[in-house]
Amino acid sequence: MERVQLHEEMTKLRRELSLMAARVEADLGKALIILRSESESSLLSEVRESGKIVDALQLKIEDMTFVLIATQSPVAGDLRELLVIYKITSALERIGDYGIHLARAAEKFARKASFRSMERIERMAETALQMLGSCFSAFTSRDVNGARKAASLDDKIDDEHKALTEEVLKLMKKKPKLVKSAARLLRISAYMERMGDHITNICEGIIFMIEGRHEELND
Repeated sequence: MERVQLHEEMTKLRRELSLMAARVEADLGKALIILRSESESSLLSEVRESGKIVDALQLKIEDMTFVLIATQSPVAGDLRELLVIYKITSALERIGDYGIHLARAAEKFARKASFRSMERIERMAETALQMLGSCFSAFTSRDVNGARKAASLDDKIDDEHKALTEEVLKLMKKKPKLVKSAARLLRISAYMERMGDHITNICEGIIFMIEGRHEELND
């Protein structure tokens, strides 16, 4: 009877995690729309409000995880999954925060002359969005190779971040008046780079959940 209850509660937990992941993914998509200046900045308010829901979901999922561990005595694969879900919620919360930072920065840059480097930010956000979708597809289908493929996309983000940093540092030397905006650009690029790292960590967690072993991805 206890195993049946654990199975039912695990199903509910996965559903809540899927809702959280879908919301974070949607918010990152909205930030990308703002970055492309395809919409009014009202989307920024939507992303901010959604961030509060993401925070609430994190707490809810963490509480559910604690209760299941304390009351159902999960073992083996079930215990691994619960531990991984707990870590995933924390990573998703950070990814959501970076999405909000991106939306804010995009809204500010939309009112100023465009930087060529903004195209790199856009590509980084696009890649992160692709990574996130592929990552949770791998989680749902228990696809180890899918998790590895999702994590491999982080190399694109890292390459763009490195190239952008070099470009912006040169720009700051040539045009001191743009230092403040350039510094903001460097900061948002760093957020995107960290976002890729968090998604990679989720992919590593998926592999541990399925195979019971730690695998470092994209060292």
